[in-house]
This record gives sequence, C-alpha cells and structure tokens, in this order.
Amino acid sequence: MSSVLNYVVKRDPFALMLHEQGLPELRSGSLTWLQLNLGKRCNQACSHCHVDAGPNRKETMSTATADRIIELLEGEHELELLDITGGAPELNPNFKRLVRAARSRGLRVIDRCNLTILTEPGQEDLAEFLASEQVDVVASLPCYLKKNVDGQRGLGVFDRSIDGLQILNQLGYGQEPEGLQLDLVYNPTGPYLPPPQTSLEEDYKKQLHTQFGVVFNSLIAITNMPIARFRKALLREGKLDEYQQLLLESFNPATVNELMCRSLISLSWDGHLFDCDFNQMLALEALPKSRQTIWDVDDFSVLAGRLIATAEHCFGCTAGVGSSCAGKLDEQTA
Repeated sequence: MSSVLNYVVKRDPFALMLHEQGLPELRSGSLTWLQLNLGKRCNQACSHCHVDAGPNRKETMSTATADRIIELLEGEHELELLDITGGAPELNPNFKRLVRAARSRGLRVIDRCNLTILTEPGQEDLAEFLASEQVDVVASLPCYLKKNVDGQRGLGVFDRSIDGLQILNQLGYGQEPEGLQLDLVYNPTGPYLPPPQTSLEEDYKKQLHTQFGVVFNSLIAITNMPIARFRKALLREGKLDEYQQLLLESFNPATVNELMCRSLISLSWDGHLFDCDFNQMLALEALPKSRQTIWDVDDFSVLAGRLIATAEHCFGCTAGVGSSCAGKLDEQTA
C-alpha cells in the first residue's frame, strides 16, 4: 500500500473497505443531477432528520445565490434533474422561481416535500403550482401507521400527511400511468436497515388505498444516516456503535457503481458544493478546494471525474441493497 493510500485509509474506513474489496477510489462520472438544499427552516422537527431542520432554523438560500444558480443553469447541457430539498424547501421565497427556471430549460424537477407543508397557512396554492409545472413530488411518509409517523415526526403529522396526499391525488398525482409522479419515502423508525423495498411498497399501496383512497407511484426506502439528529438519538440510547457495526457488516460491493454521488453534485443554501447531501451536513466539501462554491465554477461539468470525499457514514449508502435519494441500488438483491 502506498504511503498516500495508507494515510487516506487510516483516516477513512470507507476508503479502506474499497481497497480491501479490490475496488478503485470513488470518483464521479458525468453530472446529470443537481441537488439544491434551500435551507434548514422547516415546519417539522423529525427525530431522524440528518439536516437537523426545524421551525427555528434561520439558514435559508438568498436571492443572490438563487440568481447565480439560475445563471449557471442557462449554460448547462448535461444536467437532467434539479432535485430541491431542505428543510421544507417550499418555505424559501426563491423556490417557485428556481422551479420555473429549471422547467423552462427542460429539466426534470423533484420537490422533496414533507406533505404537511401543503396545508400550512400561506401555502394554499402550492400543490396547484407543483402540478402546473409538472414537478415530481417525493414525499416523506416513514410508515402507513399513524402511531409510528407521529412518533418520528410529531403529533398530528400523519393526519396532515394524508390530507396532503389526497390533495395531490385530486390534482392527478400518483394516477398511473399518465398521472404526475408521486413517490413516497420510507425511513426506518429505529437503528436497523429498511426491509425489502418491493414488498414494503406493496404493503404501503394496499394500506393507504384501503384506508384513505390514496394512490402513489413508487416507494423509496432510505437508510437512516448516523449523523446529526439521528446520531444524537443513537448516542442517547447507547446504540451508535451497534448501528455503525451493522452498516459496516452489511457492506455490499455491488452498490458502489450506483452510488448517487457518482452523478450528483449537492449545493448548500449558502452556495457551497458537496458530493452529496450527507457530506453537506458534515461539511465535507467537494474537491478540489479551488472549486468549492458556485462562484468558483463557470459550469458544473468541471466537477466531473472528481475524487469523492468519503467517511464512515458512507457505509449507510452501501449497506444491504444500498440506499440513495432514489431508493435501493442493487437490483439483484431482494
């Protein structure tokens, strides 16, 4: 092992795992996916939130930063997807302007929506706006049981989430095959891996349709990362080491080529560039250092082929069938 590699793997157990598995260092390919975090302000404060978002957070994307993003989008030719997240991204005053700018350039747009935002005062036209711009909605609903959802996300959240889903259904979301795209996101409520995504999706569809008449397209199962608020909960319960060991022992080399960081660049509310949303929350900025903000680049393509910053939390994306913002990574694993 070279002295440089030896230095890297001592600091980074994920890099060591790649080396031991005979896998090359993790580098990005072409960038087709731009993920924007518009800020940490949210109308909820979920116990698993890796962003540590909540109603009292003040971090939010400025108009100047949004202007620069729109300027960069004008010259982009490889980007296919603008993925907007938060906090509750819809609370940022630049949200609709960014959506319109991306859609006018033919980009697919995802709104990562917590559902309860659709019934917040002042957001009465939000669902109709999303439908009119043909925005794909990826909605958080960690369970189809009220007790579990309210336990993770707060009292009353389940009922308001169902209200939000019914509003979206009325506007044509989730109505396969010609309706607008509506996907739900499942997060485990504790320190364990998600169950098989396909069978869980079947359970969701049956339960939500039978009880509430709700329909949706697909279920995305995401592994909880041991960072931020979820990490604090694991520490309180004395389960952090156990959970990290589970992720390590569940490493699946078949997931590595499909990791979202290989085609994605993540942008923080203040204009800094990261390899993924999780790295963003840990302040692991993208390399090289000369290109770490949107004011340091003329287009996002210059970030293709970069070495991706990794650390212990990366085992969360490669455990079991793998986990990404689009769901499981290993299609050959049940």
